[in-house]
Amino acid sequence: MVATTLAVAVAVMLLGVPLTVFAGQFGKAEAKAEVQRRADALAASLDSYQSVRLPVSQSVLDSYLSRSSNQLRVHIDVELRDGVTMSAGSPISGQKVEISASPLTASSVSFQVSWWALQVRSLPAIGLVVLACLVAMSVGIVFASWLARRLSAPMVYLAATAEQLGAGQLRIRPPKAGIEEIDLVAEELARSGDRMAKRLAVERQFASDASHQLRTPLTALAMRLEEIEYLTTQEDVKEEARISLEQIERLAATIDELLGRNKSGSGSPRRWLRLSEVLLQQQEEWLPVFAEADRSLVVQTDESLTVTASTGMLSQVIATLLENALTHGKGVTTLRGRRLQGGVAIEVEDEGPGVSSELAPKIFERSFSTRGSTGLGLAVARDLVAAEGGRLELSKRHPPVFTVFLSSSR
Repeated sequence: MVATTLAVAVAVMLLGVPLTVFAGQFGKAEAKAEVQRRADALAASLDSYQSVRLPVSQSVLDSYLSRSSNQLRVHIDVELRDGVTMSAGSPISGQKVEISASPLTASSVSFQVSWWALQVRSLPAIGLVVLACLVAMSVGIVFASWLARRLSAPMVYLAATAEQLGAGQLRIRPPKAGIEEIDLVAEELARSGDRMAKRLAVERQFASDASHQLRTPLTALAMRLEEIEYLTTQEDVKEEARISLEQIERLAATIDELLGRNKSGSGSPRRWLRLSEVLLQQQEEWLPVFAEADRSLVVQTDESLTVTASTGMLSQVIATLLENALTHGKGVTTLRGRRLQGGVAIEVEDEGPGVSSELAPKIFERSFSTRGSTGLGLAVARDLVAAEGGRLELSKRHPPVFTVFLSSSR
């Protein structure tokens, strides 16, 4: 709209200014021509009177002063052939313009008119040009407004369509705008949505099949461990079997959550969790592994801390961070929960050398690894936390501290 209005304004200026000057000159020329005709008419009348030797009275001159209300006021000076001079009308004050008739005899006729009166006579023509410019500007603004609405409305629909696509609504059919370029973009968005929907369907089917296939061996393994727990008489074997069964139950719950997420397309249901229970359960699970590596695992948390999250997600994320600390860190690993304003922070810290400034920007990228692993652990953990409305960050590089920020239930 601004571009069209500026284009119209420039066009009006380029044409309007010269036209205004021309209109002013034309108005003054018309006024002078009208006075010139009156002077020529008076000169012709005087010649007629003198050719038949009739006396020229004052009334003859007065009749040419102003024959109508719209004629210019003039002052007339006449010199007859016998040297007699006559005048009519009030003297013109200020700047004036003198217009002489072309004498046919020895008589001379001079009309004086005010310069300002000539300028005023040009105002109607100037006003007409200015009015035409204003009309042109108005038409241009109206056209620019119509064109802006015609272009902006499809763009708003297009932006809404892109927002729906980003929100996961992949089956989109934006309305036709009637503008070829915008329609091409809308069609490409629709095709992109279709391609993404097909890919997601394939990925969900794969995840569903994989989850389903994993449940059978997990069930058989759980039955085998239950049998070992029932038959053995050694307390340490019973304890290991119990811990293994708990791990299998958590793994089965995680698989069920993934299966439910793939079916519904959304995350698993959230509930209030007592943070200390999750952290102590992870400590119980990982203490033997850390002990085998001659490492220590310490948990520091407040019993009153609660978070709003799914159990499987939180356990999986903490397990990923502990495994990362075990693999890449050194010394004592601290699993800490602390209260924040409006939320809870879960920190995993070890006494290792930390993360270099070159590796820090890439540490959450998929397939990035420094020990030959898959490189998916931290990337998946970050996605899981984001799906719960939180965030996972490397809050400190030396010593390394990974922090999970989650909302608190109270």
